Amino acid sequence: MHLENLKPHRMQEKVNNTSRECLRQLIRTRMASRQAMQRFLKNIGADITFEMLQIMSCLWYEQGISQQILAERTAKDKACLTNLMLNLERKGYVCRREDTRDRRNKLVFLTEEGERFRRWMVPQLQEYYQRLDLLIGEEKLKQIENLLKEVQHALETD
Repeated sequence: MHLENLKPHRMQEKVNNTSRECLRQLIRTRMASRQAMQRFLKNIGADITFEMLQIMSCLWYEQGISQQILAERTAKDKACLTNLMLNLERKGYVCRREDTRDRRNKLVFLTEEGERFRRWMVPQLQEYYQRLDLLIGEEKLKQIENLLKEVQHALETD
């Protein structure tokens, strides 16, 4: 193999390296964030997964939304969401009811037990996020958020 044949390939690698490394770091950060939250949930004895918490926190802000909307807001596929819903129902945190306007849809609500869990969990989460604010700094976090929004916009409009 001739060295001339390698030059364009290496040059292309160098050109794409910055964006590729940025996206790799984004994925690693997402994984670390999920793992840290999972550890936090285990340490406080929450007995739910990160994915279940995503569903619950959506319901804390809006009751009676469809499973389809929950799937979109949490970026879960239908099969995954169904499994999460079954687990949350078994814990007594949520219930599903038929949508009177469209019987094919199920609307999801917090139960009384789910509401008790919310009241216990929200202060715990506030402390968790306050610790992050102190570790990283609010100003840096705002900058990171803005940069991430730019990356998201670029990826969605590309």
